[in-house]
Amino acid sequence: MTGIAISAHTLPLDNAFAALPPAFYTRLMPTPLPAPYFIAASAPAASLIGLDAARLAEPDYVELLSGNTVAERSIPLSAVYSGHQFGVWAGQLGDGRAILLGDIATQNGPMELQLKGAGATPYSRMGDGRAVLRSSIREFLCSEAMAALGIPTSRALAIMGSQQGIMRETLETAAVVTRMAPSFVRFGSFEHWFYRKKPDELKILADYIIDGFYPHLRAASNPYQGLLAEVCVRTAELMAQWQAVGFMHGVMNTDNMSILGLTIDYGPFGFMEAFDAEHICNHTDQQGRYSYSNQPQVGHWNCYALGQALLPLIGEVEEAQAALDSYQPAFAAKMNALLRAKLGLRTAHDEDTQLFDGMFALMQANHVDFTQFFRSLSALRVAEPESDAPLRDMFIDRAAFDTWAASYRARLLQEHSVDTERQVAMNLVNPKYVLRNYLAQVAIEKSQQHDYTEVAKLLEILQKPFDEQPEHQHYAALPPDWASHLEVSCSS
Repeated sequence: MTGIAISAHTLPLDNAFAALPPAFYTRLMPTPLPAPYFIAASAPAASLIGLDAARLAEPDYVELLSGNTVAERSIPLSAVYSGHQFGVWAGQLGDGRAILLGDIATQNGPMELQLKGAGATPYSRMGDGRAVLRSSIREFLCSEAMAALGIPTSRALAIMGSQQGIMRETLETAAVVTRMAPSFVRFGSFEHWFYRKKPDELKILADYIIDGFYPHLRAASNPYQGLLAEVCVRTAELMAQWQAVGFMHGVMNTDNMSILGLTIDYGPFGFMEAFDAEHICNHTDQQGRYSYSNQPQVGHWNCYALGQALLPLIGEVEEAQAALDSYQPAFAAKMNALLRAKLGLRTAHDEDTQLFDGMFALMQANHVDFTQFFRSLSALRVAEPESDAPLRDMFIDRAAFDTWAASYRARLLQEHSVDTERQVAMNLVNPKYVLRNYLAQVAIEKSQQHDYTEVAKLLEILQKPFDEQPEHQHYAALPPDWASHLEVSCSS
């Protein structure tokens, strides 16, 4: 498949989800977007489905990806699902502003294309079905930034904008993001059928996911138990990956949890800056349910909700519990492996947990910038404590840092660590550039003045987060004072 030959009209879409019974979705056309225009596209995302990103700025793709036209092979639809929101059963939800266009075959399996902000659906719950430019830019940039960090995620192909007015807290303008994922099925997709007491539909959906994405489970003695166990492990490892880069999702409701273990539904997310384990990135989350420190536990809670939904298929509570028991060991193993890599440790020692805990306690007490600390730690030289000054100056309590650094040096000496080799390895896993809120805000404010160059620039930088990029050094800087007033909420 080559991008040169593919027009928007002839996009080679299949419709696997549309082949499910009609109870799973509503077929509908997107709502046309007035006078749409191109804002940005991701070349890496486009390459996954055989498209040339430059072509996405052409009129036929602008019309397609804003919902004004539909490819000839597309069967557009919005899916129904339910979910727990902030720990409370919310009942039926569904794609309130997302429309699935279909899926494209790739070397790594199907990739669904979904328009977010393409108009009202039967699941909009009094909403307008639109997305605003502000939130669309954030989702576009963070989806691609997370992919570059190596974290499982939905992808963002492109953003199209319009001057159509959309009322949120204030009057904003509309935008549509084209999202991509092998599947957008969620934990809440299964909860929907469980709470409606529809075992036939529950089984159809589980079989669809197993056959399409976990075919090896067909050989298991209990494929549905195997599905729960596999999702628990993927979710646990995803939580560890979030924690390791300081990423906070902000709305870990069961309807925002991917059955494939992907990061989906970017809303009020944030990357940790001054370290605070109790930091809440979502202004709406006043109780702190989705704080940084709570994310691993909430991931486990959500898996229990999925286990409850799958119980009619699994059969015995004990079998479901056995699957759920895989979560904690998977999280611990992944988190410890990631932290060892972040600290440049090649071997595992029992006392590593004490080293990690001491590090986080030190970071907490001194509110050290998460990303800068780990990136700077790579420059530490085992035999030269006097060279620690730049790293040491991040801490108010320098004596406490010296104590921890001595323990770290002793640990490095145990495995005969070589400074130059360790620095290279650490810089491959500790990003220099993440999507700080203030960087996204600058891009948003420029875009609101019809200057989209900052979106493109940020995308370029975030696609190489581990590279030094000395020409972009200021994008790795601490947030300015005005950034302390930034808030993101569920409307973001």
